[in-house]
Amino acid sequence: MATIDYLLRAAQLPDSPSAKLDAEWLLAAALGKGTSYLRTWPDREVLPEVEARFAAYLERRRLGEPVAYILGRQGFWSLDLEVAPHTLIPRPDTELLVETALDMLPGGPADVLDLGTGTGAIALALATERSAWRLTGVDRISEAVSLANRNAQRLGLGNVRFIESLWFSSLAGQRYGLIVSNPPYIPASDPHLLQGDVRFEPSSALVAGEDGLDDIRLIIEQAPTHLLSSGWLILEHGYDQAMAVRTLLFDGGFVDVASRKDFGGHERVSFGRLR
Repeated sequence: MATIDYLLRAAQLPDSPSAKLDAEWLLAAALGKGTSYLRTWPDREVLPEVEARFAAYLERRRLGEPVAYILGRQGFWSLDLEVAPHTLIPRPDTELLVETALDMLPGGPADVLDLGTGTGAIALALATERSAWRLTGVDRISEAVSLANRNAQRLGLGNVRFIESLWFSSLAGQRYGLIVSNPPYIPASDPHLLQGDVRFEPSSALVAGEDGLDDIRLIIEQAPTHLLSSGWLILEHGYDQAMAVRTLLFDGGFVDVASRKDFGGHERVSFGRLR
């Protein structure tokens, strides 16, 4: 029988900075262990059924399927989240959106809305940090709503709920002190849609018209009807869209409009306060 160390060294994955880490995650999952187990027991022999499961995982990864979809989970903030192919995979860049939201409101009671929640990552991260906030996450895909609710239940978070809604369509009469969203913002013609992991992610969670701003325009247009006086709207967007989003916020009647940069120095989150 092959050892853990042999299987990792023999693993053939596309040449990329994450190839070694991908193999470790996949072997640990096949074993039903954490990755620290691999480093602690490199000479331990692996059962044939585990080796076969690992080989199947590797083949899926070689075909381009994201590791998160193969494993059915992804880390975000301090959370381990269930993911599925009908939702966008939560990414570290979106943690900037969470950090910005936490800075905008104090820790007291507040009603907060997460538009296009997907796995529930943003709402759940905020719920863990602000126990007094009442969070609502909405998504137009019923399977995503069910998945987000499962994540909330597994994490034991009682201050968040998820409902089916196309943006604000099911929220008539509801107002919030803070609205956050990581909406689709990729232009339909962007060649990156045909590359890497995004090939496997739902296009409805990625693409928003010819310039990538269709959904952001709609959110900015409709948000004032659902914000309390002086409420905040915070949006994630593409690395080159900050100026356009700030202009849309200004034109939409928002004040204190600004953007924040990610670790790569790109303006990736913009926000404004309702006058």
